[in-house]
Order: sequence, then C-alpha cells, then structure tokens
Amino acid sequence: MGMGMGMGRGHGGAGFGLMRSFRRDKSVIHTALSPGIVRRIARFARPYRTMLAVFLVLIVVDAVIGAANPLIYRAIIDVGIAKHRTHLIVGLAVVVGLLAMADAGLTLGQRWVSARIGEGLIFDMRAKVFAHIQKMPVAFFTRTQTGALVSRLNNDVLGAQQAFTDTFNSVISNVIGVTITLGAMFYLSWNITLVALALLPIFLLPARFVGRRLADITRESYALNAQMVNTMTERFNVSGALLVKLFGHGEDEVAGFESKAGRVRDIGVLQAMYSAVFMAALLLTASLATALVYGWGGVLTVQHTLLVGSLVALVAYLNRSTGR
Repeated sequence: MGMGMGMGRGHGGAGFGLMRSFRRDKSVIHTALSPGIVRRIARFARPYRTMLAVFLVLIVVDAVIGAANPLIYRAIIDVGIAKHRTHLIVGLAVVVGLLAMADAGLTLGQRWVSARIGEGLIFDMRAKVFAHIQKMPVAFFTRTQTGALVSRLNNDVLGAQQAFTDTFNSVISNVIGVTITLGAMFYLSWNITLVALALLPIFLLPARFVGRRLADITRESYALNAQMVNTMTERFNVSGALLVKLFGHGEDEVAGFESKAGRVRDIGVLQAMYSAVFMAALLLTASLATALVYGWGGVLTVQHTLLVGSLVALVAYLNRSTGR
C-alpha cells in the first residue's frame, strides 16, 4: 500500500492522466485537513525529506523523457523519412529504445522510493499510536470501544498516510507532467492545443461531482466498517456472547449488523457506478480531443501549414495525457 499506489507510473501519468487521481482514496483527497493534523503528518514525514527530494528528481527526469519521445517521432517523420535520411532514422530509433529502458529504470526507482516512504510512514504512525494507547489509564479502555481503537490503528493511520502521499503525488508529479506536456503541445500548435483544452469541462464537471459524492460515501463506509468491527470484537468473545444469550437480543444484534453490512454493500455499488461515470467522462473527453486533433490537424497538414510529424506528436501527447 502507501505511496507506491499512485506513484511511478512512467510517462502515462500527466495531463488528462492526472484526472485519474480523482478515483484514488477520495475520502482523504477531498477531506479538508486541519492545520494541526497537517503539521503532525509533516513531522512524521520529516525523516524522509531526503528520499522525497530523490523522488522529486526522478519525477522530473521521467517527465522530461516522456515529453521527449513525441518530439523524436516528429523528427523521424519530418526529417528522417521525408528527407530519406536513413542513418538519422536508425539513430533516433535507437535513442527511443534507450529512453524506454531509462524510463523503465526510473519507474522502478520511483516505485521503490515511494514504497519506502509510504510504508515507513505507516510503520511510524502505527507504532506511535500503539505506544500512546498503551500509556492510557484503565478508565480509558472502559470508555472506549475496542473496535474503534482497532479502526484507529488501521483505517485512520492509512488515511493520514494517504492524505500526505497522495497529495504529494498528485500535486507534484502531475503538475510537472502537465506543465511539460502542455508546453510541448503549445510549441507544436498553440491553436489546436487551446481548443483541445476547451473540452476539459466535459470531464471536470462530472469529476467534481463524483469526487464530492465519493468522499461522503467513503467516509460513511469507513464509519460503518469501524462499527461492524467493534460489534464483532465485542460479540465474538465469551463475555459478549453470554450477554446476548442472557438478555435474548440475538435477533436485534443480527438485524443491526445486517443493516450496517447492507449499507456498506449499497455504498460499494454506488462507488462502482461513480467510477464508471468518471471513466466514461474521461474516455469521452479523450476521444473528442483525439478526433479534434486528427480532424483539424489533418486539414492543416493537407494545407501544408502543419507537418505530418507534428500531427503525430500532438496525438502522442494526447495519448500520453490520457494514459492510453
């Protein structure tokens, strides 16, 4: 789990690809964290600042490599093929292969660094919470539900870790990728790029709605799961079972548990449907943008105002942006 879940995806993660981050861990991404919580999470992350700096460098280098490939394709077509320069074609093809190997190595490096940071944060926070609970007086345990403590050690720790690592990933890696990709697209054809960007609301409007709804229902799911864990922890032991038997509330216990489990089931269905809406909006936007680039760019190519290689590069950037 941890930071590695969303990081180190090679050069398919920028541009429109950053929209995919709406689907990840909505309960923490869209939840406003108080300054105190942010400061505490930052304290846990301080020992990893060197690794975070390394990760940032890997992100920048990987983004530059990803942005270079379409420009190399452009040179192969417009210079190598158009002017029958076979040596240039072979040389640039070798460069593409070398960049692919470098990108694979960078992806593995990002994955390793991100996993070390994410899993390290989980370990540090769990150890801190467990040690803190151990120091609490006995009266604390009489007032606190066991399931709530277990949930705090599991879900809450993971949520805090993801709030930090997912934000770092989304804000840093995607902003860098978007900047480089859009810069290259504007260089190739600023007017086609502007019109393609005008299609973004087709994706952003449903994505914002989906993000808010997923945040709400995921928080509710976390709370219900914590309640079910608490119920199972208290009922699946001798004292809890005896209480149920003595007072004869077995049917009420089953009904209450089924009610919570049923709501979790319904939330799972809603999450699946909201994800489907998200993906439909993303694919529609990507398809319309690709059709636009091929249509308008093809006309400009026929009119000799846009080179074939530039058109291919623009489509490659769009595919990179959408992660296709």
